Amino acid sequence: MTDRALAAAPDDDAAHLLLVDDDRRIRALMSRYLTGQGYRVTTAEDAPDAERRLAALAFDLIILDVMMPGENGIDFAARLRMESNVPILMLTARSDTIDRLAGLEAGADDYLSKPFEPKELSLRIASILRRAAPREAEPAAATNARFGDFCFDIERAELRRGDEIIRLTDRERAMMQLLARGEGAPVSREALAGDGANERTIDVQINRLRRKIERDPANPLYLQTARGAGYRLALDR
Repeated sequence: MTDRALAAAPDDDAAHLLLVDDDRRIRALMSRYLTGQGYRVTTAEDAPDAERRLAALAFDLIILDVMMPGENGIDFAARLRMESNVPILMLTARSDTIDRLAGLEAGADDYLSKPFEPKELSLRIASILRRAAPREAEPAAATNARFGDFCFDIERAELRRGDEIIRLTDRERAMMQLLARGEGAPVSREALAGDGANERTIDVQINRLRRKIERDPANPLYLQTARGAGYRLALDR
């Protein structure tokens, strides 16, 4: 049986986290800590259990372990990304860069290597939730960025191709806002990484974005590399 969320009653409007890990002890420790930090926490022991939770409840963020029996965290994240933009923080016991990048390729917004300090976990969660929070509109700024068949609403962080809404992760929306507000000027990897994220992962996330907007991601027309400066979004004039 899956652990129940600890019932120390955070506020009803507190962020609701889904913690997915097959280790019962880790689930209990992390749930207790995060509840003490003011979050509402629900736990799941594997991917099927997480799917049942997601079908019944809305979550603000998923904390997802990579190494689980049956469907692993990376495969589950990739499948989840086909129908949901809920932010994902991936936990991995592997320190190899390739494994971490695989999680980002699958659609995770951030990753944290085990073992980790509880304080770092709390900071990563707060950072992701802060990026996901709706921002106040900037009245003087242009609201739409157009390129090819696409239109990106900067205030709503919504990408469309005609009437079709293109699904973006929280990290992808934040990056698109920065690129669109740049109005064609290069945006540095440091700026795109935001909130202390590893700049080396930006290339992976840019490639993931290109697959959504470019006809030929290997030869991008819109999301271009600005050599030595970062990336730029080539807007229609």
